[in-house]
Amino acid sequence: MTDKVALVTGGASGIGAAVVDALTARGYRVGCLDLNPGAAANSVAVDVSDADAVARAVGKLRDELGTFDAVVTSAGYYEMAPVSDISENAWRRMLRVHLGGLVNVARATLPDLRATRGSLVAVASELAVGGGDEDAHYAAAKGAILGFVRSLAAETAGSGVRINAVAPGPTDTPLLAPDSPWRADDYLQMLPLRRLTTPAEVARCVEYLVCDATFSTGDVVNVNSGAVI
Repeated sequence: MTDKVALVTGGASGIGAAVVDALTARGYRVGCLDLNPGAAANSVAVDVSDADAVARAVGKLRDELGTFDAVVTSAGYYEMAPVSDISENAWRRMLRVHLGGLVNVARATLPDLRATRGSLVAVASELAVGGGDEDAHYAAAKGAILGFVRSLAAETAGSGVRINAVAPGPTDTPLLAPDSPWRADDYLQMLPLRRLTTPAEVARCVEYLVCDATFSTGDVVNVNSGAVI
């Protein structure tokens, strides 16, 4: 067990909730930022695309839990559309939530991570690596996360901070509708493992990067049932 503190965005459901469970099991005191936190413990309702709101929420949780040793950015959403149908507002919102949310949280927590020689893990997507049909704005936003992670890793390595990412494939969470093409049997049969990734499997990779991979920074772990090899 440990007396360390973690912050997880999007921690009320899906991959984020699985990460909260995994880090709690490792003894972390975990705070959660989520647009709809529900009954999640140590949670603050916040839109991660709002930099000022993120700074206030991070400060509130820091006062309650202590200085952060680990940060995991999992907040996000998914939608499909042909590139010709993606409005300017849709492009901007996708980038604000995914890339902007990561940047806002990183800037608010870097003083903590430098003090604790801590770790940040961003949740990207296998679409950031391989792209996808009718996924242009989502893949672009997630791809930008990978560029940011690698650059921030280089910038902070001298202070002992580790910055990494996981890139899940289609994961069995409520973000994938029952009729999603990612759930279709013909797609699943193309995957080497023939199934969706589970939130717990992604969380185990995040836990590893946070707790055990002390040698790793600027890396991307692909958790995708073999979709990207």
